[in-house]
Amino acid sequence: MLYYLAELGGQLSALNVFRYLTFRTGGALITAALIVFLFGPGIIRGLRLRQGKGQPIRSDGPQTHFKKAGTPTMGGLMILVGSISATLLWANLTNIYVWVVLAVTFLFGAIGFYDDYLKVSANSEKGFSGKARLVLEFIIAITACYVIMRAGKAPFSSSLTFPFFKSLVIDLGLFFVVFGGVVIVGAGNAVNLTDGLDGLAIVPVMIASASFGLIAYLSGNAVFAQYLQIHFVLGTGELAVICGAIIGAGLGFLWFNAPPAAIFMGDTGSLALGGMLGTVAVATKHEIVLGIIGGLFVLEAMSVIIQVASFKLTGKRVFKMAPIHHHFEQLGWTESQVVIRFWIISVILALLGLATLKLR
Repeated sequence: MLYYLAELGGQLSALNVFRYLTFRTGGALITAALIVFLFGPGIIRGLRLRQGKGQPIRSDGPQTHFKKAGTPTMGGLMILVGSISATLLWANLTNIYVWVVLAVTFLFGAIGFYDDYLKVSANSEKGFSGKARLVLEFIIAITACYVIMRAGKAPFSSSLTFPFFKSLVIDLGLFFVVFGGVVIVGAGNAVNLTDGLDGLAIVPVMIASASFGLIAYLSGNAVFAQYLQIHFVLGTGELAVICGAIIGAGLGFLWFNAPPAAIFMGDTGSLALGGMLGTVAVATKHEIVLGIIGGLFVLEAMSVIIQVASFKLTGKRVFKMAPIHHHFEQLGWTESQVVIRFWIISVILALLGLATLKLR
């Protein structure tokens, strides 16, 4: 909403600052952080009163996790309230990409909220049916990709681009909505699998958001896109505001999620944040780069897939426990060692992903 103050710039030149994407991205970051800091304690108290025993702890998980029993979940509500409110305040609301990303973020968050609610109310590890959840996620993701495809210029809007190659573009046609749907759903569930230790998921999400905020800004700017020889996608620069809001809300959430966590993110947050990252990647035509920047999420998801496939085919497990962060816990790493080392990996992968912007 504040974006429209720029229209009064002719009467008061100071208001022209609201035209600048960098200023509004910074404003969204600070606003989201303040919202979470201010309302976070109240949300935590309310969730603790309503949930009683808190998030159910995996019976087959690491023994050290049983001391976390009673910690409330659904902390993703804090992130969603902060980031969506800040985006609505600072973004250009006439931009279709903003609404598509917000819609996916909110709807994926709603699916995660329902899953968390079922687990907490029944005090069980089992929540929403996995198949039903995936069907809903794909419907949302495919619809979002169709809107993104229609918003762009054909045939580029339905094309797949490749990092390191400035001219390699493959037009997927209508299959683009399926491919993009897989990217969004895969990102949502990969972040969900990563969310297993205090602070483990939120920092890599903020790192990835910062990276894609920069990518969105550059991809949506014709001058920078031409200089870097990356593909220009008109309108996607505004997604930097959403990424900034996610970083701010993530910082606020981390304050309460730092060990020992006062609240867990839950599926409410992890599904929403993963879906957001996937949608931004599809909109900016950097789907493959998401696999690099979000390599930690890919590793977590692949560890589960490999573990399940190996056990079903051979009856043996590849990892001591999946997702892979539990494997390292079983090897003797402390929780803080796993979390901080995985953060370091996320930073390295983000730098590698950003390097693709110039290495073409």
